[in-house]
Amino acid sequence: MALGFLDRSRTVAPPGWTRWLVPPAALSVHLSIGQAYAWSVFKPPLEKTLHLTGTQSALPFQLGIVMLGLSAAFGGTLVEKNGPRWAMFVSTCCFATGFLISALGVATGQFWLVVLGYGGIGGVGLGIGYISPVSTLIKWFPDRPGMATGIAIMGFGGGALIASPWSSSMLGTSPTQGTIATAFLVHGVVYAVFMSLGWLLVRVPADGWKPAGWEPKTDHGTAMISTANVSAANAIKTPQFWCLWVVLCFNVTAGIGILEKASPMIQDFFKGTSTPVGVASAAGFVALLSLCNMLGRFVWSSTSDLVGRRNIYRTYLGAGAVLYLVIALTQNSSKLVFILCAMVILSFYGGGFATVPAYLKDLFGSYQVGAIHGRLLTAWSVAGVLGPLIVNRIADSEKAAHKAGPDLYTMSFYIMIGLLVVGFVANELVRPVKEKYHEPVPAGAAARSEA
Repeated sequence: MALGFLDRSRTVAPPGWTRWLVPPAALSVHLSIGQAYAWSVFKPPLEKTLHLTGTQSALPFQLGIVMLGLSAAFGGTLVEKNGPRWAMFVSTCCFATGFLISALGVATGQFWLVVLGYGGIGGVGLGIGYISPVSTLIKWFPDRPGMATGIAIMGFGGGALIASPWSSSMLGTSPTQGTIATAFLVHGVVYAVFMSLGWLLVRVPADGWKPAGWEPKTDHGTAMISTANVSAANAIKTPQFWCLWVVLCFNVTAGIGILEKASPMIQDFFKGTSTPVGVASAAGFVALLSLCNMLGRFVWSSTSDLVGRRNIYRTYLGAGAVLYLVIALTQNSSKLVFILCAMVILSFYGGGFATVPAYLKDLFGSYQVGAIHGRLLTAWSVAGVLGPLIVNRIADSEKAAHKAGPDLYTMSFYIMIGLLVVGFVANELVRPVKEKYHEPVPAGAAARSEA
C-alpha cells in the first residue's frame, strides 16, 4: 500500500487543483535539506571536541555535496519515472537517517560515522530531494519557469536561515560531545516530520495540462528558447551542456568556499582589529548569507525570465569576480564592505542554482529536463570538494606559517576570481542546440508523454 501511495499515477492532480500548492510542497523539502548550508556552525565545536583540523571538519559537508551531485545524476531518471512523491519520500528517509547516524558518531567519538551519516547517506537525501520538484514545477509553470524553480530552490538557500540560529542555540557557548549529538538527533527527527508535508502534498499535472490562455513563445530576446526537445542521453553529447557544466561548477566553487567556512572566516578576518566578531555574531553572519542566498534564488531567477538566462549569468560571473577583487584589495579595513560584498556574492551563488533549470529548459526543452538537471549537478559535486578544499587548505597552510587575519584567505579569493572569469567565457560560448540532437517526436507529444 505504501509503495502504491508513492506511485506517480496516484499523484496526478484532480480537476480544479491549484498549481500554487506545489511550491509549498517543494519548499518543505528544500528548506530542510538546505540545512547543509549551516554546516559551518558545527565546524568549530566538532574541531574542539573531536580534535579535528579545519580541512577534516569540512569532510562531511564536502562528501554531502559530492553525493548530492552523484545521486542527482544517477537518480535523475528514476525521479522522472517514479515521480516527485517517491523522490521526496526517499529524500526524507535518507536525510533524517544521516542525522541520526551522525548523532551516534559524535556520541561515541567516531568521526567517520559523522562523515558517513551526514555526508554519505544524508548526501543522497540532498541530491534526490533537490531535483525532486524541478521538472514538476516547470510543467506546472511553463509560463514562468525561472520564477517557479526560484521559489522552490530558494528554500534550499534559505534553509540555513532557520538552521543556523537554531543549531547555535542548541549547541550553546561551550558545546560538548553530548550537546552536539543531541543537536544532530533533534535535527533528524524534526526534519523528518517537516519534509513529510512535502511528499504528502505534491501533485503532478494531468496529461496535456497548460495554464489557461497561455501559449508557448520561442523568443525571449535570447535566441536560446526552443520548443524542440532533447533527451538526457543526447544532452550530455552537446557542447552546450558542458559549457553550462563549467559555468555552474565555477560559480558554485566561488560561493561555496565562503559559505562552508563563513563562521570561522569572519572571526579570523577581523580578529585583532578594533571590531572583532564573536561566535554569536558569526552565526548571525551565516544566517545573513543564507538570507541572501535564498532571496537571490528567487529575485535573480525571476529576473532571468525578463532579461534572459545568458545575460543573468553574465552578472553572476562578471560582477562576482569584481566583488571578490574588492574584498581582496580592501582586506579588513571595512567590515561593512566585507559583509556587503559577501552578501551579493552569495545572492549570485544562489541565483545561479535557481536559474540553471530554466536555462536547461530553454536549451533542451522540458522533455527529461529533470534528468538533465541531475546530470548537470555533478558540477556541484566537483565544486563541493573544490571550493572548501581551496579555502581550508590555504587557510591551514597560512596559519601554519604564522599568518593571521585576511592573509589566511587572500590567495583563495584571487583563485575564485580566476575561476569566475573562466565561467564567464564558458557562458559566452553557449549557442542554440543543433537540430541533430532533437527528439524526432513533436514537442507537444514529448511533453505530454513525460507528464
